[in-house]
Amino acid sequence: MESSNGKRKQSWTLQHMEGEAVTKEDIALRKFKEKVSDLITTQDDFSLMKWLKARCFDVDKAEAMFRASMAYRERMKVDSLLTDWEPPEVLRKYMTGGSVGHDKEGSAVRVELYGRLDMKGLMYSCRRQDMEKFKLMQNEMLVKDWADMSRKLNKRVDGVTVIFDMDGVSSKMLWRPGLQMYLHLVRVLEDNYPEALKKLFIVNAPRIFPLLYKISRPLVSEDTKKKIHVLGADYASTLLEYIDAEELPAYLGGTKTDPDGNPKCETIINQGGEVPEKYYMNTEDESCCQHMTQVNVARGDQLSIDTQVKEPGSVLRWEFKTDGYDIGFGVFRQDGGEKVAVVPVERVNSHMVPEDGSYTCDLPGTYWIVFDNSFSWARGKQLFYAIEVVAPILETEKEVTQEVSRMYEVGVAPWVTERSETTKF
Repeated sequence: MESSNGKRKQSWTLQHMEGEAVTKEDIALRKFKEKVSDLITTQDDFSLMKWLKARCFDVDKAEAMFRASMAYRERMKVDSLLTDWEPPEVLRKYMTGGSVGHDKEGSAVRVELYGRLDMKGLMYSCRRQDMEKFKLMQNEMLVKDWADMSRKLNKRVDGVTVIFDMDGVSSKMLWRPGLQMYLHLVRVLEDNYPEALKKLFIVNAPRIFPLLYKISRPLVSEDTKKKIHVLGADYASTLLEYIDAEELPAYLGGTKTDPDGNPKCETIINQGGEVPEKYYMNTEDESCCQHMTQVNVARGDQLSIDTQVKEPGSVLRWEFKTDGYDIGFGVFRQDGGEKVAVVPVERVNSHMVPEDGSYTCDLPGTYWIVFDNSFSWARGKQLFYAIEVVAPILETEKEVTQEVSRMYEVGVAPWVTERSETTKF
């Protein structure tokens, strides 16, 4: 009598008449090619297999993904981006990161300077579609590099190794629209270049990393999560296991520099930085405020919004803009029968540049966000605002401990040394 294990094996493997084994992957690939035969152009079996892997060999889901991508590529004119599209100057100057060389297998190595990225400035300076096109163009360069390296090394070269440098990351990165936009761009690449990522090494992880990871986790695919490795203080030794020193920037532990000896390789890694306001598009455009609440603050009046903070250490965040004129802004905490100012009221030119900020609430309780138009007896103010409370890091660490532990390869998380022994991963 055949065992259940034997039945499973038989269902997973068939035999050619010649005796050659046919795996379930081979069968899925044949079915997939039949379903998308009307769209196949230059893709070989290796490339087509990526779409199946990205959908766990579910042929129907892989077909839906492939068709959606082909339609998207046509709509965005991806095939001609390298020759016919000129990115906006603000993206060329301030979208951080760059390709620095190749790993020991010949795959491209890219450095992303997340801590230097002003996503808010970019979002107010260019269209969402332009940011998508810019990332697509970078990946088209990557595809071209795979072909060039494959010819050079006389073997199939594929994938990209990413070094995600978080040096300089602060609480401003908790601005949810910016984080969601960044993850949207990541998803665009996942949906159109499946299985492109080999490894993602995170270096210089800040104390707020667990908080950022908690927020972004639902938007990151399971396959990508498995490829993330958070490195400790001795990250250089791990990077050099995969990348030769001459291909790794000196500031990351390699020997590669700019011609003038700059260890940051600024000629090939865009350093980003704060986007100058001169690049900002018309702030009267309400499309940038779709995630905000719209109200009118009457002349000579105030708007006070109470927010409940349940846990000490929570971060109270705000973002707002006004149409045409400035407004006063402040934050108060309920203390017994009084309201104590934690952010004193000041007039803000939020009609010129959208305003955002945060306050770490050491004490739980009721906090009041105040928009003050009492100084204006002539004009009401059209106000757009968004307010959120982000859970404290301690609570978040408990939720992500297991996942972050898996992602670690060396050392102890830098934020852990500041906390009790019980929070170590």
